[in-house]
Amino acid sequence: MKKITLLLALIIGVSAYAQEEETSAVNKKHEVKLGGIKLLAGAIAEGTYEYVQSKDFSFGASVLYNFDQDNDYPEDFSITPFARFYFQESKEYGAKGFFVEGFGKYVMGHSYETTYDPNVGYSYTRKEDFNVGAVGLALGKKWINKTGFVLELLVGAGRTLGGNEYAPDAFFRGDLNIGYRF
Repeated sequence: MKKITLLLALIIGVSAYAQEEETSAVNKKHEVKLGGIKLLAGAIAEGTYEYVQSKDFSFGASVLYNFDQDNDYPEDFSITPFARFYFQESKEYGAKGFFVEGFGKYVMGHSYETTYDPNVGYSYTRKEDFNVGAVGLALGKKWINKTGFVLELLVGAGRTLGGNEYAPDAFFRGDLNIGYRF
């Protein structure tokens, strides 16, 4: 009888331990997100992958593509690697809450230059392409629920490196990102 009771207690203990080891979505390491505001405002898609290194640090990259390259948005294509430092007091969830981000950015884009000709009496606009790099900082806040749904607000700016006369002096980085952690 003691052996049966001991065996039954061991089975219950092992099954209870196995249930505790289930990983919730907030403890997983990979995130994919899509920028919502740029997608709704125009035909601009920005996708992001983020790897959660620890509860305080993550890194990843964003890729942006402008499907309507005749609009006023200066970026046609960009790749933005980044690193984030999180400042969340709760030990319960990793890589969520307020964060500071440092990023680098490679941009292929366009700008419009308008010239007025007084001899003819009209102005003309010329489209100029550019390729530049930029570095910058961003601030953000990330929310995540237990199923892995992610909502992120991000705002920042970067300074252009190099001397391309057609590129803007600075770039905006920001969006309302929606995604999933797995």
